[in-house]
Amino acid sequence: MTDEHVFAQYVRTLGRGPGRSRSLTREEARTALGMVLKGEADPHQVGAFLMLLRYRGEDRDEVAGLVEAARDAAGISDGTCTGAADLDWPSYGAGRTRDEPWFLLSALALAQAGHRVIMHGSNAFTQGRDVPDALGELGLRPATSREDAKALVAETGFAYLPLSVLSSTLDHLLNLRHLLGLRSPINTVCRLLDPFDTRAAVDGVFHPPYIDLHLGVAQRLNRPRLVVVKGGGGEVERNPAKPTTAYLQVGTERRELPLPALTAGKAEVPGLLPVWRGEPGRDAETATVIATIALGVLALGLADEPAEADRVAAEIWAGRQAIAG
Repeated sequence: MTDEHVFAQYVRTLGRGPGRSRSLTREEARTALGMVLKGEADPHQVGAFLMLLRYRGEDRDEVAGLVEAARDAAGISDGTCTGAADLDWPSYGAGRTRDEPWFLLSALALAQAGHRVIMHGSNAFTQGRDVPDALGELGLRPATSREDAKALVAETGFAYLPLSVLSSTLDHLLNLRHLLGLRSPINTVCRLLDPFDTRAAVDGVFHPPYIDLHLGVAQRLNRPRLVVVKGGGGEVERNPAKPTTAYLQVGTERRELPLPALTAGKAEVPGLLPVWRGEPGRDAETATVIATIALGVLALGLADEPAEADRVAAEIWAGRQAIAG
């Protein structure tokens, strides 16, 4: 009889059956994913582990431990980039309704207004245009390393850090969706990585039940300020044609902020650069960008109420400068 593989205990804990299985503790989750990211688990175990986590439902303490393990493996815990940006902006959407990443213009406008933004992500499963391609239209490029991202933020106020650059192992786990046919909790983990330990963050989810999960995990990780919204395709993007709600968490305090509809039209016409340049006939697209800027305004504490945030966002958009492209 052979000795049991050390990782088997985590698969067994999650999958032993009704009344006997349970979620992992925060420390167990941190240890387990740490083993996976170090290559210490068999590939069969990895697939079983990820799908059992999904099947059981994502638990706040468990996900907090997974995030800690991911940050450790990606080198984020070393603190070398702490404070290098003000606003964390994850981009991992994969909705079928996605087309242009209008939120990218919102992030750039905030950066030009002096609020340093680090965007990180993977759009491997998006049904629309991905962020790296959109950056090319705007004459920009993705960062090639964490250090490069830090330098870009210092120089321009904005950087996009691909997950594949931040952590190739996390990127591999995220892309197992191609084999497994389902998203795994790694999607949630990546959104909550906060690679620069920022003072504020925005976060988008596709399904409303994930709002409470993301806020709960952020609280356990002592994230200072976070705004979560159900966004287009799961991205941090507000549709100004529909009323919605943003959820603001500051430390342990949480507020619901009703966001009204602002316009009747929905952004549909492709092309980011014409919108940035203010070309005519782009009212719906521009409204989407400004409404999304307001989410960053609320996260950064530049306004306390939605109406004020919308006003500040309009001023930020009006003050943008020309961009190459």
